[in-house]
Formats: sequence, C-alpha cells, structure tokens
Amino acid sequence: MNKEIMLNKENLATLSKQIPIPTFDRKSLKAGIVHVGVGGFHRAHEAYYTHLLQEKEGVSDWGICGIGLRKGDQKIHDVLQKQDGLYTLIIKHPDGKIDSQVIGSIIDFKLGHDTPDLVIDQMVHPDTKIVSLTITEGGYNFNSSTGEFDFENTDVQHELQHPNSPRTIYGFLTAAIKKRRASSLSPFTVMSCDNIEHNGDVTRKMLLAFANRQDKELAAYIEKEVCFPNSMVDRITPVTTPSDIEYLESTYGLKDEWPVTCEPFIQWVIEDNFSNGRPEFEKVGVQFVPDVKPYEKMKLRLLNAGHSVLGLLGAIHGHPTINACMEDEVFVTYLRAFMDQEATPVLDQLEGIDLTAYKDSLQERFANPNIKDSVSRICSESSAKLPKFLIATIQDNIANGGSITYATLVIAAWCYYSDKGIDKNGNAIEIIDAMQEQLHEAASKTETDPLAFIRQESLFGNLINEDKFTNLYSEMVQKIYADNDIKKLMKQA
Repeated sequence: MNKEIMLNKENLATLSKQIPIPTFDRKSLKAGIVHVGVGGFHRAHEAYYTHLLQEKEGVSDWGICGIGLRKGDQKIHDVLQKQDGLYTLIIKHPDGKIDSQVIGSIIDFKLGHDTPDLVIDQMVHPDTKIVSLTITEGGYNFNSSTGEFDFENTDVQHELQHPNSPRTIYGFLTAAIKKRRASSLSPFTVMSCDNIEHNGDVTRKMLLAFANRQDKELAAYIEKEVCFPNSMVDRITPVTTPSDIEYLESTYGLKDEWPVTCEPFIQWVIEDNFSNGRPEFEKVGVQFVPDVKPYEKMKLRLLNAGHSVLGLLGAIHGHPTINACMEDEVFVTYLRAFMDQEATPVLDQLEGIDLTAYKDSLQERFANPNIKDSVSRICSESSAKLPKFLIATIQDNIANGGSITYATLVIAAWCYYSDKGIDKNGNAIEIIDAMQEQLHEAASKTETDPLAFIRQESLFGNLINEDKFTNLYSEMVQKIYADNDIKKLMKQA
C-alpha cells in the first residue's frame, strides 16, 4: 500500500475503492439516540445495528451522539472527533475470513466530566428520543447482595447536594428529564444495553431511588412517564489490539486509530416499551418481544457465566485467551458440564430456542481462533459480574437441590486469583476490578480461615450459611492452595 489514508469524512470517497463505507447521507442525520459509554461493544452492537438501518431505510432521525462521563473517556472522544465519528468494524470469522467496513451512525461525541451542561443539553434537545447505556455492571451503583441503591457513593452524595453538577448517570438523567419536563418535551426512553439481568428494571429502580431522594415530584413523573425496556444483547467484542490497527493499514491503506473487532454472531432481544418512538430495528434483525427476561437469563447464565468459568480457571492455569481454553479438552468438557448440569436446569421456559443448539453455538464462538479474547478482559470486574452470572446459579441450585460442584470450583479459583495473582507457572495475572483491594484482603486470610473470602456478604449474600456450599468450597479452595493444579481439580469435578 502507498501512503496511509486517515479515516475521516473528507477521505470516504477515496477509501470507498478499498473498503465498504456508509452510503447514506450522514449530513442529514439527527441525534435521536444519545448513548452513554461508547466502548467497543456499543460500536459492534447498537451503533452497528443503527448503521444497518440507515443503510437499508435511509432514516435520518436516528443518528447517535456518544457521551463520556469519565476522565477515561477522553481518548475515545478525541479519536472519534478526529475521525468525524467514523470507525472500522472488523468481523473475524472462525474460518479465517475477515469482513471490514466503515460505520457511520455516530455523528457526535460530548464529554460530561468537566462540562456537564453539554451533556444535559444534548439529552434535553428535542431530537433526542432515546438515552441508551453501556456503563458496565459497576456503573449502576447498586449493592450486589441487596440490590438496593448505594447512597454512600461520594459522587451520589455530591449530586444530591448539587443537582446541577452531576457526576453519575443518575444525576445526568434526572437533570435532563427535569429540564425536558419544564420545556414540555416528551421524556426520552432510557435503554440499558448492559449485561445485567432485567437491565431495564434495574435502571428504573436505581433512577427512582435516586430521584426520590433528590426530588419526589420528579420521581413520580419518571415513574409514570419514562419507559425502561429490558433487553438482552450479545456479541463477543475483544479489546482492540495494535495488530488490528496494523491490519487495516496493510490491507486497505487505512489509518483508523481505534477500530473495533468482533465475531460474526450478533443478537439483540428487547421489549417493545418506548416513551417517545423508536427505530424500526426489527428490519435489521432485532427481535422485539413482550418479555425479555427468559432470554436474558439464558444468555447471562450460559454465555456470560460460561465466559467467567473459562476466564478464571484459565487465568490460574495460564491460558492467555478464551480460544486457548477451548483448545484444551479438559476446559471444553468442564464448560459443557457446567452448562448442562448447573446452568440449564435453572433457566425459564424459552419459546423458539433450541438450548442444545444454543450451547453448541457458544462453544463454537468461544473457540473462534481469530477473536483471541483475553482472559484478563473476561475476568475484569468479576466482583460486579459473578453475583449475577454465577453466584445466582449456585443459589438457585441450592434451593432446587441441584449440582453446585462446577460453579463452586470457579469461586474457589476466584479466591486464589484474588489472593495470589499468579498462574501455575508463577506468572503475574493482570487483575482489573474496582474491588481489587477488598477482594485481596479477604482472600489473603484463606490459609488461616478457609471461608474468609466468601464472608463478603455484599458479593455472596447468605451463602456462608449454606453448609452444602461451604463444605464443598472449603475443600476445593484448600486443594487449590495446596498445589495450584486447577486442571486436576477440574478432572475430578
């Protein structure tokens, strides 16, 4: 390739000779969607679906304005501003085929950390019909054991005293809804796209808890007028690597500072419950249903929990990626046993889903050699994930008299991972978790108190009182500490 071509709107015509580009009129797009948390997943999922709809139907009301609320969002803001909201989506198939295209649905990006009024004004704009969220499990600010809003959060305390200076998503949403109401504008829909069971219900509950403390009259308005559809989202989207950037440069002569890679599989099941209109996403494959709960539970308990099973056990063994785990027959056998014997029995009735075929597809997706999803990414923020994905399955199986063997070993592995932070070869494990210090402190007491780690009530609820669990956990965690041979324990399970 000759000189690299920077990705921006001026260069699209030139790039169109090398790679598919948006064919719709981006200049006519209005920001009907304001999206908070523009990470890789959003750009591989909601923004991609929106791009497909614009390509197919030429609609102008549903462009996306990205929002960043944290200092850490500065980089993606700067890249997307430089690239006029454009980025490349690289879809990697299991057989080695790679499809790449430039996505054009994001038309603006605003930062709220130092300039909250910019974000509030965007949410209040008459064009805004939906505020969607990918803020990770930790962004919802609830106690994972009780499910209640955490008013001890210092940012929340600040917002209650200074409602015009928001810091969390709840401060921004209430400020914007209040201003819309004062201007006689219809409320927007709040649409969670995070991997949380009943994500819309959780968002609604947390926002109402916050609003009730801040402004009871506004809370009553939100409760009556604002919709919070539950949704189930799915597409494996690993962290972008330098080799992905280099691939675009060498293959297309394209300089994209932050492309996104993903698998070909994509799914979105969402309740048709909107305050102020919605895109016709069903025209590009989104499934609208009256009740999404059985579908999201299936995905959380099989895909997300399955990922954590491979990630935590794989981290201790020394596998660097999820596909490396799936090249190890012990891991494949263990994962399928967990899915069949512990996850599947606690699922709800599912219309139109062949569970055996779904589990087969998960194994194929996890094994995709071209995705190379790192175990460190999968294990990141386990303290926010495992109570919903895995610990809930243990609790359900205790209540139903079912097996808890496979999930319990993962919890024991999590303790060792949090305490020692090394794999079987003595290599340091990268741990990314907001509760990292607390987890380490509790886990470090294990050798004198085998149950120390699971005494954290905010994570494990009342499991410390369940003899079936504590007896099994104690035995497993002591074996891991004795020789750190996780595969031997997996074979014995």
